[in-house]
Amino acid sequence: MADYHVKDNVKHRARLRQLRPELAKAFSNFSEAVFKDGALSSKVKNLIAIGVAHTTQCPWCIEGHVKRAKELGATDEEIAEAIFVAMEMRAGAAFTHGTIAMAALEEAKS
Repeated sequence: MADYHVKDNVKHRARLRQLRPELAKAFSNFSEAVFKDGALSSKVKNLIAIGVAHTTQCPWCIEGHVKRAKELGATDEEIAEAIFVAMEMRAGAAFTHGTIAMAALEEAKS
């Protein structure tokens, strides 16, 4: 997979953890707790994460959560559907935020 936005991102991520290890550990613990089976299964949580990762446009999250969802038994169709839900939400947000532009146009006429 591509190195995305930053060359040597693994090295830089290690440096970030080295600078504030207690915060890195707290984040890691939180992440592990969130993705454990609970009211929602870990598989469902990873499908949600795939959708969120597509709306936040995080390539590392997309790759990681797709791989984890597959390990947990998610089908290609479930993953594709999660992506389509994200697409609808992103497009829906652009559509509804269009009202801000319409309001600005109305104010500009005054």
